[in-house]
Amino acid sequence: MTARGATGVEETLARAGDPVALTAALVAVASVSGREERLADLIERRLRTRGAGLVVRRIGNNVIARTEGSTRGRSPERIVFAGHLDTVPQFPGRTPPEPDPDTVAGLGAVDMKGGLAVMLLLAERAATANRHCTFVFYDKEETGSRGSGMNMLFAGHRELVAGDFAVLLEPTGGTVEAGCQGNLVVELGFVGRRAHTARPWRGTNAVHRAAPALHRIADFVPEPVVIDGLHYRQALSVVGVDGGVQGNVVPDSCTVRVNYRHAPSLDSAAATRVVLDLAPEADSARVLLDSPPAAPSLSHPLAGELLKAAAAPPRPKLGWTDVGRFAQHGVPAANFGPGDSELAHTPDETVTRADLERAVSVLRTLLA
Repeated sequence: MTARGATGVEETLARAGDPVALTAALVAVASVSGREERLADLIERRLRTRGAGLVVRRIGNNVIARTEGSTRGRSPERIVFAGHLDTVPQFPGRTPPEPDPDTVAGLGAVDMKGGLAVMLLLAERAATANRHCTFVFYDKEETGSRGSGMNMLFAGHRELVAGDFAVLLEPTGGTVEAGCQGNLVVELGFVGRRAHTARPWRGTNAVHRAAPALHRIADFVPEPVVIDGLHYRQALSVVGVDGGVQGNVVPDSCTVRVNYRHAPSLDSAAATRVVLDLAPEADSARVLLDSPPAAPSLSHPLAGELLKAAAAPPRPKLGWTDVGRFAQHGVPAANFGPGDSELAHTPDETVTRADLERAVSVLRTLLA
């Protein structure tokens, strides 16, 4: 299903109660990272007109809607529902699929405008929810954790995103995905000495000095880690190598970038040590990205309620989500949302009515 035309899209976003129609309208609004303003405008407008019982705030292109005031008749816990507005860039030359009344196709359908549609539908029942709730629509998640709107909100407006438990509506196929991997990128530096390639013995080839470390990293297979019965796979990859001046000069420098997707059992220092131990020849090391992991938190009562409503065993989250950001700030969290994560960032993103309706049904039980 697709939504066409600016007027039709805005009308659908303002009024739609059907999750498929609402998702299609969200997909029709382009929101590549850094260009989320129009989508944030439309979501803010809908929340202000249809979010009875919610106090709506706009900070940049982040929209936060919260129940506030008395807890009379409500459980004292607060649940935070969160989802990002942005998508990766469009795929050039992509032919739109044939319309299907029960499927939404297009960039962001899975990651994660289906989840945003579910949040908007949940927000409409906030006034009658059995506990306080917060809905966070944030920008720039796809640019990395440092640039994410969620990072900015925790840094400057923590009171707006704090809660007792959080649900990230990233695509999980309607299964609770617990915790998340840490995401570490380390840049290793290797120093050599320039010489003419006709006389390489007069210099030191920095790329050759990096070769043993590259071989060790390529051969290293980190063991899975079991936490709360969940098996967290780990992965270590070289994601960039730079070195050399030109074809007749022995390189005097080489940098190697290593990405380590590590289990929640390792903190930043321990994960960095794993990388450094594999590259003792490195002359320097610099952490470029350090996104914190999150433990499963399955023992939390609200996680138990979510698992009961989902009626399916949890899975460990492969990859990083803002569950890690919430955990860093002391808020237990889980991933649960519509769509198959294997389709995220591909030209074949689709989300079905069944997935959307299941997500709405499961999450409404937390507020019933």
